[in-house]
Amino acid sequence: MRKTFLRFAFLCAATAMVAVAISSCKGGVKDADIEKAITEKVTSMPEAGGVTSTVKDGVVTLAGEFKDDASKAAFEATVKAIPGVKSVMNNATIAAPPPAPVTAPVVTADDPLIKAVTDAIKDFPAVKAEVKEGVITLTGEIKRASLPKLMMTLNTLKPKKIENKLTIK
Repeated sequence: MRKTFLRFAFLCAATAMVAVAISSCKGGVKDADIEKAITEKVTSMPEAGGVTSTVKDGVVTLAGEFKDDASKAAFEATVKAIPGVKSVMNNATIAAPPPAPVTAPVVTADDPLIKAVTDAIKDFPAVKAEVKEGVITLTGEIKRASLPKLMMTLNTLKPKKIENKLTIK
């Protein structure tokens, strides 16, 4: 029975030593080999062009910028699949989207004056007005009694000039 016990103890010790030897061995994959594989992946994936990596003891740290979350996740999965990679620390960021083009309506200096003149002549259907560079040009017909009221209203708008080409009835 003692021999059986010694054999069992020897077998356990030998198994433990082999297990320690196997677990401490990296299987021949070195950090430089991992780094080389990552560099090849970066070259084959345009969306990872701005990404850098460092490898220490099989742990890969990624830095740089991806165009979107999907590209970042896909590259991380690709790196995790490289033999010898124990884990990946993905410190890469997502690029900010480009600013939207500004499509504001073109506003001229005359726009507020045009609106005010249009409002001022609404009670005079036979009167037409044109505004250009701050000058109001009146055409059409108006009754003599209505002319002072129209001119006073237009003068309150403070145009550069009022050109009166109205026909008075």
